[in-house]
Amino acid sequence: MRPVALGYVGFRAGDLQEWRAYGTKHLGFQVVDRSSGAVAFRMDDRKQRVVVEADGGKGVKFLGWEVADAAGLDAVAARIDAAGVRVERGSRALAEERRVADLIVLGDPLGLRLEIFHGGEVASDPFRPGRNISGFRTGPLGLGHVVMTAERIDEAVAFYRQVLGFGLSDYYDRPFPARFLHVNARHHSLAFIQSGKTAIHHLNVELMSFDDVGQGLDLALAEEGRLAVSLGRHAGDYMTSFYTHTPSGFMVEYGWGGKAIDPDAWVATERRIGPSLWGHERSWLPPEKRAEALELRLRNAEAGERRPVQVMEGNYELAPGVCPWWDGIKRGEA
Repeated sequence: MRPVALGYVGFRAGDLQEWRAYGTKHLGFQVVDRSSGAVAFRMDDRKQRVVVEADGGKGVKFLGWEVADAAGLDAVAARIDAAGVRVERGSRALAEERRVADLIVLGDPLGLRLEIFHGGEVASDPFRPGRNISGFRTGPLGLGHVVMTAERIDEAVAFYRQVLGFGLSDYYDRPFPARFLHVNARHHSLAFIQSGKTAIHHLNVELMSFDDVGQGLDLALAEEGRLAVSLGRHAGDYMTSFYTHTPSGFMVEYGWGGKAIDPDAWVATERRIGPSLWGHERSWLPPEKRAEALELRLRNAEAGERRPVQVMEGNYELAPGVCPWWDGIKRGEA
């Protein structure tokens, strides 16, 4: 038994007004008023997916991993306890605050607070996005994915795989070591990047329409200093995305077209072509690592690396094949 999705996330902040503006204007979240010390956001039919607490800090405060039901929660708790990891039952007040039926609480090797829950509450009214978007790809895939940085990622990866039952999706070591983990058909719900510090790197959210991403990019470009990573396409989950700076010192990846996998049959491989097929210029990398990342992308271009676009039924139209050369390429002809 293992978690089935990333259900909710909690962040620390100094100014909730900045988060209200960023969450609605740039991300398209719906504000859910909570109190003077916290603000919550909706992304779909759940009562809340993202919680921001004004404690004066930055970064992530907790991750909420979902299990299917009460029996699943008990099974995960027993598995964690058997591994010698301290786990506590969450209070009734905490469950009400998180808008769930029940939960347990523990810490991971990085010191990150984990909350494993079941019974996420569904709202009676429809989701009303903060800006005009088509919506987010959530449901059984969860709200998106989280990427953490750490000085040594092997211990964290071992904990999530051996204690919590996450599966390894793929991995690479250039331009920096990274490991990607899954719990459902989303290519990864959690990943670790090796760096000089332990912190959240980014939260990913996936949009239902490619145009939602493009219009979000225009909004980011119109605000000086908001864009953190340029538009690009990942080589692992095939997502086309860009990244923006949040008011809490980390980034949000805003993307479309993520690959779905079979989590029970998936076999992990080393990704030798780097993080991205193209684009994703990372302004935060040191100059030598930016040069190495660019070298990998240029090699991809020279080698003609291509990946199929990931689309959902009703979200595409087939163009007629009017190019004999392209028709030959599809048949495998030189």
